[in-house]
Amino acid sequence: MNKQLALVIRVCVLTLFVASIAACSPAATQAPEVTEAPVVTQAVSPTDIESDAAPIDVTLWFHGGSVGESDTLRAQVEDFNASQTKYRMTINEIPGGAAAGSGYNDAVNAAAVAGTLPDLLDFDGPFLFNYAWGGYLTPLDDLIPAELKADIFPSVLDSLKFDGKVYGIGQYDSGLALCGNKAILDEAGVRIPTSVDDAWTFAEFNDVLEKVKGVGGTEYSIDLKMNYGAGEWYSYGFTPVIWGNGGDLIDRSTYQTADGFINGEKTVAAVTWFKSLFDNGYATSTPPDDNEFVNGKAALGWCGHWMTTTYYDALKENFVLIPMPNFGERQATGNGTWVWGITKDSKNPEGAMAFIEFIMKPEEVLRTVTQNGAVPATFSATEQSDLFKKGGRLSIFGEQLARVDIATPRPITPGYPVITSSFYTALDNIIKGADIQTELDAAADKIDKDLKDNSFYPLK
Repeated sequence: MNKQLALVIRVCVLTLFVASIAACSPAATQAPEVTEAPVVTQAVSPTDIESDAAPIDVTLWFHGGSVGESDTLRAQVEDFNASQTKYRMTINEIPGGAAAGSGYNDAVNAAAVAGTLPDLLDFDGPFLFNYAWGGYLTPLDDLIPAELKADIFPSVLDSLKFDGKVYGIGQYDSGLALCGNKAILDEAGVRIPTSVDDAWTFAEFNDVLEKVKGVGGTEYSIDLKMNYGAGEWYSYGFTPVIWGNGGDLIDRSTYQTADGFINGEKTVAAVTWFKSLFDNGYATSTPPDDNEFVNGKAALGWCGHWMTTTYYDALKENFVLIPMPNFGERQATGNGTWVWGITKDSKNPEGAMAFIEFIMKPEEVLRTVTQNGAVPATFSATEQSDLFKKGGRLSIFGEQLARVDIATPRPITPGYPVITSSFYTALDNIIKGADIQTELDAAADKIDKDLKDNSFYPLK
């Protein structure tokens, strides 16, 4: 299959479930003989040259987030342009936003084929592997200043690598934790962990689920946000159970088979436990809306960072954030969200990186996360955040994401669209009563067929 066509097809599949060039040194030449006294001229400093020269144009595409997020980015572009005279950043906000099926990724694909990508592009984390494999992006390893690289959470950098190279930088990250209603948990007599190192063991978590059921007028123990429906949420939200039990969706050592992994013993055991949450009445597969936890129908919420403001506003002092439990072998959370990449078509990668450096300053990171509620992706911003610093109300998210033994990236392969769609289809069928082993075997077959059909996604 033509690689470019294959990439476009794969990115289209992914959309349905969401959102440097080496300089050639000239040959050495012999200096001409000087026959006359050289003319002495006044030295010109780089600052003088920069201030007199017209600024270099750098282009940026943005997916169009919330109004507050969009306004913040536009203000950051204006502030960057005002802070120096070498570069002039222009922003193009593509209509359609980050919603599944939006026109943003269609525009990216069309521009990649036409060779008209901007210098700087933002994109959702799952697209990175496809974009990098397809040659849309420039590796950033030689462009990222060492100080900035050391400031970014290692787990964030790991999630933005393909073939061992970094292709993206993000101001913020995503995370999972458990949200709890303190009044209900206290009434049930359960211990409330306050740090990552104090998390519930798997046995303790199962005991908690039983103890809180029905306490304080609740109807079930935990709200799993099943109202989101089958899709990327199933992969992002629930694979931590599999990782925590020692399983995975694919062989990460080779990325050439899912057989024995997505349908392996440890994954089957994890999915069996997950299914038992519904069978035992600890969770419901059909919540009517997003409010089951705040309405007191559940003592716990399987909580993405994006829900914490809503939950806190509703519960106030009864809101507690609890680290992900140990699911048998370890704790685990997914990570990854919208990031910045410099494209293969960029004529000004240094200018694009200069803007990235600007928005990665801790005050700029906090300026952005104040609008979108996400988790800062740097140590410096986290330390300056009242919410996310040690002892802050949401510090658990930062603690988890700062540790590579907990924060786990999606499978790092252009085959991820088929991996995730196969998994969430299987899990959806299992929740509805289908046989667990049969469904996971079918998912393994789909993934392995895609890998073979694409010659295991060979690198260029």
